[in-house]
Amino acid sequence: MSSGTGAAQTRMGGVLFVALTLLAWSSVPLFLRYFAAYIDGWTANGWRYGISALFWAPFVLYGLWRKSLPTGLWKAALVPSLFNCLGQSCFAWAPYFIDPGLLTFLLRFHIIFVTVGAYLFFPSERYVLRSPFFWAGLVIVFGGGVGVLAFGHQVPRGATAVGIALGLVSGLLFAGYALSVRYFMHAIHPVTAFAAISNYTAAALLAAMIPLASRHGWAVWSLSGGQFAMLIASAFIGIAFAHALYYAGIVRLGIALSSGIILLQPIITSVASYFLFDEVLTAGQWLCGLLALAGAGVLLSSQQQTAQTETSAVPATGPVAVRP
Repeated sequence: MSSGTGAAQTRMGGVLFVALTLLAWSSVPLFLRYFAAYIDGWTANGWRYGISALFWAPFVLYGLWRKSLPTGLWKAALVPSLFNCLGQSCFAWAPYFIDPGLLTFLLRFHIIFVTVGAYLFFPSERYVLRSPFFWAGLVIVFGGGVGVLAFGHQVPRGATAVGIALGLVSGLLFAGYALSVRYFMHAIHPVTAFAAISNYTAAALLAAMIPLASRHGWAVWSLSGGQFAMLIASAFIGIAFAHALYYAGIVRLGIALSSGIILLQPIITSVASYFLFDEVLTAGQWLCGLLALAGAGVLLSSQQQTAQTETSAVPATGPVAVRP
């Protein structure tokens, strides 16, 4: 097999892994919206992450048995797990107040929060501020996100306003999760890092479910066999498998292209929500939502291009700065 053929197959494999990740993550708000009619958010979250932890537990147990887990893993995972627990809690409750399509478009604000956080905590990221395309992308994302809210069927109020707030706060917390993973766990393999975070998150969400959920979480036994099977499927598809697939895709495609493909999530979720839950976004919301996605693409592209320019500007004999 020639090297060109091997590279093409690797790239195609990467596209397949990221495409499967895209479908998996697009399904999560749909699952949560479906469960909203039967169980509360605390129950849904506790069981979904508890089931997912069963998938990741063998990785941790094997590492403990081999004594191969990185030193300081559990301490390093504390802060990211806290952000993840809070973000997942807000995210799981949002579909009880707003529809999945609107929620996923709102989550695109996440990229603004990540950008601001990266500027504050990682000086090596500030090189991108010299790119006018970066600023253009940032403005487009913000303007598009505001437009999604402004051009709805009515002015957000009551339950809708609560759902929007939960969506925005979850985006902020997920940004904190991403930044804290990079800050505290940059030297740890992503699979090992997520296995530890997943187990921490499952323990915390199960602990929250017992005092806060309806019937202390046992309401899940009122589900039919098919509904309980969907709960199990949502845990494996949206949490356990998706993260493993995404990492496999990043290894083959790189972070920029993988992130660009994942930007299609709001479109897929919104179209599916139309058929499943009769969610209808206005023409203005679609236009502004697509504009926000385009702005996010500009942000990713400008960051990648600026990083390549910075790297190529370093003399061949000089030190090359490694950017996480």
